[in-house]
Amino acid sequence: MKIVGIIGGMSYESSKHYYERINTIINNKLGNLNTAEIIMYSVNFQDIEPYMRENNWKPIEEKLCDIAKKLELIGADIIVIATNTIHKLADKIQSSINIPILHIADCVSAECLNQNVRKVGLLGTKYTMTENFLKDRLAKNGLTVYVPQSDEDIAEIDRIIFKELCIGNTESTSKEYYINVINNMVKNFGIKGVILGCTEIEMLIQPQDLEIPIFDTTQAHINSIVNYILKNI
Repeated sequence: MKIVGIIGGMSYESSKHYYERINTIINNKLGNLNTAEIIMYSVNFQDIEPYMRENNWKPIEEKLCDIAKKLELIGADIIVIATNTIHKLADKIQSSINIPILHIADCVSAECLNQNVRKVGLLGTKYTMTENFLKDRLAKNGLTVYVPQSDEDIAEIDRIIFKELCIGNTESTSKEYYINVINNMVKNFGIKGVILGCTEIEMLIQPQDLEIPIFDTTQAHINSIVNYILKNI
């Protein structure tokens, strides 16, 4: 069985979903006592988030490149970054190692295309919504991507992620806010689906909340990880 190296802890809420779901699916498919072979390096997010807020990515890059090298050294066959925002550094991390990174945008793009949905909205942290590292990768895979246009909406979506979801809080008012933003994107841009481009948003928004399909990056990533593991048994 191939070994998956996961860079996690950003936040721990999303990382625990990765570990639990990968192993649950593998066990359901293979039976007996089978689980995935996983090496997870879970960082202290408190050490990283202040650099993000300062837009000082170099210390984060150095730390995560070092972690990726360690995961490769102790036997990982593939690297998974268990967060959308840190894929901003995916190319830098990839250049520091000799094993592939399974990119979250490629995984969710494949699921959109499988449902013939090409015009999508994207929600995530302010970095994901305002910068191009994820949008460009989605577009390269054939998607047309829209994000909220209001600075107020972007700020509030970001606040909810860091101040609520990252510590496991789900507020009904926040859920309503997200739904309203998505419905406005349907009205204004004609999106046919929405990508939950932060690994915690799935805690807040479920498929039954909307009239358009949801593409959850967490689950898309997990599905691709499982496919990689099973293909290589």
